[in-house]
Amino acid sequence: MSENISIIGLGLMGSALAGALLDAGHRVTVWNRSAGKADPLVARGAVRAATAAEAAGASPLVIVCVLDYAAAHQALDGAPLDGRVVLNLTNGRPAEARRTAAWVESQGGTYLDGGIMAVPQMIGQPGALILYSGSRAAFERHEQALSALAAPRFLGEEPGLAALHDLAMLTGMYGQIGGFLQAAALVRSEGLPVAEFTEELLVPWLHAMAALLPRWAEEIEARDYATDVSNLEINQVGLENLVTAFEEQGVKPDLFLPMKAILDARVAGGHGAEGLPGLIEEIQPR
Repeated sequence: MSENISIIGLGLMGSALAGALLDAGHRVTVWNRSAGKADPLVARGAVRAATAAEAAGASPLVIVCVLDYAAAHQALDGAPLDGRVVLNLTNGRPAEARRTAAWVESQGGTYLDGGIMAVPQMIGQPGALILYSGSRAAFERHEQALSALAAPRFLGEEPGLAALHDLAMLTGMYGQIGGFLQAAALVRSEGLPVAEFTEELLVPWLHAMAALLPRWAEEIEARDYATDVSNLEINQVGLENLVTAFEEQGVKPDLFLPMKAILDARVAGGHGAEGLPGLIEEIQPR
């Protein structure tokens, strides 16, 4: 079923969102501070709004995708939100989502927050995921239209849940990137081909290690870190060896040192017999 939907913010992601909605047959109104960014979308059938307030007033569903929450508030300030659903797909923090939800509701609107787990080129394609939190009724009302953007996953009515899960997933991603860069630097230090190492050795190894994570998550929830594999004392020796190898190869160990410091602190606290999941108690003490 075709809907009237407004998009505020036409950067790479906002433009991709608007394009996917147009492709799905929805009537799309667009606005951007730099008006020229709307030209390609208008050529495809979108309606250009002269102001953000005009865009918000044009549709019952208003999607905001701008630089940050401050920019979202600025764009929506003075806009007619009464009776409308505001879906904020701007990257931010849980506390910002909660404050924005309260503000939108004070204006008579209904709030949804979202975390986009995709790059712009993935929008509308298999593999894209968007996390949602806030009004369940609003999500269910517009779920079909939102499915044109990415697979939708509703996490709950607490407005900050989408941002929290978004940041948690990004944390895992950046941790993996940090490990990859440290490993790539070590391989390159010996003049070896990084691409061959990555494809043939590193990626299969990371897939195998990722299979351990569900069990580790259960151990974290139970706060039971006993292990019959490699405990922290063994890993401490291994990490020290890695740091020394980096230095001998002329590679800075900077991306690796924070985890080593946390592990060293955990062992010093008398927890050397634990497994690696026990490190969570150092970064989030009870």
